[in-house]
Amino acid sequence: MKTVSIPTTDNEYIIGKILCIGRNYVDHIKELGNEAPTAPVVFMKPATAVIGNGEQVVIPSYSSDCHYEAELAVLIGRDGKDIAESDALTYVAGYGVAIDMTLRDVQDSLKKKGLPWDIAKGFDTSCPLSDFVPADRVADPQNLTIRLLLNGQERQNCSTGLMINRVARIISYLSGVFTLEEGDIILTGTPAGVGRVQVGDRLEAVIEGVGTVAVGVV
Repeated sequence: MKTVSIPTTDNEYIIGKILCIGRNYVDHIKELGNEAPTAPVVFMKPATAVIGNGEQVVIPSYSSDCHYEAELAVLIGRDGKDIAESDALTYVAGYGVAIDMTLRDVQDSLKKKGLPWDIAKGFDTSCPLSDFVPADRVADPQNLTIRLLLNGQERQNCSTGLMINRVARIISYLSGVFTLEEGDIILTGTPAGVGRVQVGDRLEAVIEGVGTVAVGVV
């Protein structure tokens, strides 16, 4: 059983669903040569994918092209279904930082065959995740800067204001498909600058005022 915490409130949550949004920044769509979606692109990771600060990403033997994708993470604090966009942010317990580790070669191969690509996104250690800050500490989730450093060199730097689907819209949309429950986590998409990691690399994803998660790669 995996949990996440909001240390400043002593609140701990059992992780439920990890709902992830793809293709949510225009420049990232362009860098991968994908088509812009007409609705949020949704995929899932299991709770077993989560690792914490200081732990290790383990690249599976079936991949030779593992990529990082830094993202704003949203922790759901209470159950909701068919949530209005105007009320959506009241369901947020906290915000954190995640890295969506992606096996790009596996994903591309499965996509070409028209097959699901869960194994490219949901493998063990594929979701490094920080602790969370209370939602009321973040005045505007669309006014944050996501940064990722690979071995100390900045590779991603982008404002969450450039999301195609904003956080409230994402919560509302997802709640129309899945009942959102306390402990569910939403990864809101990554900006441009994604790239490959190798064994021995160190990743650090930072959102000022929200948190940091730093992991190694083995």
